[in-house]
Amino acid sequence: MGRIRKNIVVNGNKFWTLFDTGSRNTYVVKAVAEGLNISQISSPRKVSLGGKEHILNKGFFLQAKVEGYPVEIDSYIIDEIGYDKNKKNIEVLFGALAMQKWGIRPVPDEERLDMSN
Repeated sequence: MGRIRKNIVVNGNKFWTLFDTGSRNTYVVKAVAEGLNISQISSPRKVSLGGKEHILNKGFFLQAKVEGYPVEIDSYIIDEIGYDKNKKNIEVLFGALAMQKWGIRPVPDEERLDMSN
């Protein structure tokens, strides 16, 4: 499993992001989507994340810059994601489907993202 941590930019603001190939979907905390177009999910569902169960009832079309490259992906809004190994609050969990879509490959040995695609 590959995990890389770094900031991404959403609407001019930086958000601490965990790029995690072990997570299928992408999740954001409310602060990331604040003031932007949030959608209600017609059929709320549950997900276990960070040792807690969350009810997914809001979605967000995340438009961000990852290392200066624009990416757009569907994401789910949750109350909290958790903390990384350095106890820093994770604001975006960037999942495997989004990384696959945009050709982003984590390189854990070098603690970086391969954006060559």
